[in-house]
Formats: sequence, structure tokens, C-alpha cells
Amino acid sequence: MRPMLATAADAPPHGPQWVHEVKWDGMRVLVDVRGGRVTVTSRTERDVTAAFPELDALADTYDDLLLDGEVVALDDGLPSFHALTERMHVGERRRAERLARSRPVTLMVFDLLRLFGQDLTGQPWSARRALLEKLELDGRSWQVPEVHDDGDVLLRVTGEQGLEGVVSKRRSAAYTPGRRSADWRKVAHRRTYSVVVGGWRPEAGSGASSGDRLGAVLVGLPDGDGGWRYAGRVGSGLAGSAGVALLRRLRGAGRQGSPFSDEVPRVDASGTTWVEPRVVVEVRTLQLTAAHRLRQPSYLGVRHDLTPEDLQEVGDGG
Repeated sequence: MRPMLATAADAPPHGPQWVHEVKWDGMRVLVDVRGGRVTVTSRTERDVTAAFPELDALADTYDDLLLDGEVVALDDGLPSFHALTERMHVGERRRAERLARSRPVTLMVFDLLRLFGQDLTGQPWSARRALLEKLELDGRSWQVPEVHDDGDVLLRVTGEQGLEGVVSKRRSAAYTPGRRSADWRKVAHRRTYSVVVGGWRPEAGSGASSGDRLGAVLVGLPDGDGGWRYAGRVGSGLAGSAGVALLRRLRGAGRQGSPFSDEVPRVDASGTTWVEPRVVVEVRTLQLTAAHRLRQPSYLGVRHDLTPEDLQEVGDGG
């Protein structure tokens, strides 16, 4: 099963038919607890159980339930996707257990999709939420965050606290797996984008043929016609192990010519090794200009939980 998705909005909707939650800067997961075992899957249905051993203890809570939520890693008390990247791609159990001690994660549970074998997706949000609260899921590595009636107030407070934004949900809405629905609406403060990598350049002075140090990547956003519009060059954040790991993923994906549907400026294209647009990364930027270019972007990490097809569905990488 894939999780239900929210549509982007400019402001939270008003009225008693809506409820509002904090939008976390993490990795969306479904957590299946059944028969004494816990299985964690990403929004692309990839099994990521090994990456998050902290969640194993959910097997001791109830015999059968399916939770929807977001795994977050805290950095100075705030959720940080950059901090989470160290955890989300780990497939080796022992390494994940070591990282769990130094970089623990927390599961923010916001929906209950199955309980004791009963499928709850057809029930309204209000009924699912009432059952979720009765479970009293409050552990060291998971919690059920509060919901709020006033979306405007929550938007202001999350902005003041440096949180990602707000998700508003229609109280009467059923859960539609794998679909993006107007019954869920998201408003984000942060200017971060999920983008595809279409090319890379070596670090200045390393030599284009060495391929051992990544200096920058050229990235794109959906162009509205199933292709990719060039969005700029990203170099900040690629120093050290981050750049090494990303370059490792890009090797072997080379292609002849730019994958972008529009022309890449010569100053950016010069010295670039073009690659198939397969790798999705997260970048932070001051703004997206009117020309759809990222202003002063910095690299945050690879989005292992997203595919290029997911970005095309959203339409703007947000």
C-alpha cells in the first residue's frame, strides 16, 4: 500500500470541517505491526525496516495495526531532513543500531489504517483519529502529535518555531491509498525542493577525468510535459562524504547530451557529465525565481523515498 498524499495550498482552509497538523520534515512511512513483527515501508513501497531499529518495540504494543506517519531526526531540537539522510538509506542492521544510539529517530504517527484486522481506510478521518488516540501510543521512539482547530494560528506558530509547515485534513475524509487528494492540503514555510539530477561537474582543480570529487550537480524540476526544466547548479553542501556518496550513485548513469527540455546556460553546461534523470535529491533555496531557477541552493541529501515519477505527479518538486 502507498500512503495518501496531500495537495499543495497557499494557506490553510477555514471552517469546522477541517483539522490541522504540523508538517514534519522527515520521511513518510507506513508501519505494519502484525504477529509480533514490525515492517516499515517508504512511500515508494520500499522495505526500510532495517534502517529504523527503534521502531521494533512497536511489536510489544498491539497485535495488529497499520500506522501512517513520518520518521524524523532532530537537530538542535528541530526536525532536520539533512540529519535524517544519515539514517534513511542504511540497510545493514548492525550499522543502523549503532546510528540509532548517536542519531535517534522518532515516528510521528498521524493516522491509523488498520486495527485488529479491520480495514479503517473507508472510515472518516475523525473516526480513525479517535481510535488512534485511544491506543495511547506514547513511547521513547514514537508519539501521536496533537491536532489543532485553527490552521492560521498553527501556520504562524510553526513559522516562528522553524518547522516545515501545516497539513490540513477534512474531518469527514476517507483514506485513499496512493492518491493525492484535495481532502488533505499542505502549506510549507521552508523553501526546499525535491529535484532530479541531470548532470554533475567535478570539483574545481580536480580534473574532469578524475571523477573522485564532486563539485556541483545540475538539477531540474518537472516542465509540465513529462520532461525536466533546468533549475540550476547546486554546489553548496556537497563537500566531504555527502559528495562522495552522491557521485557514487551517479556513476554509470551517463548519457549523451542534456536531459533538460530547455537550454542550459553555457557557463553551467561547460565541463558537465550528463546523466539520466534518475536520482532525486532535496535542496534548500532562498526562493524559486520567476524563471524557475533555484536561488543560492544547497544540497541536503538524496530522497531515497521519492522517484522522478513522484515529482512529475506533484508537478513542482515541492
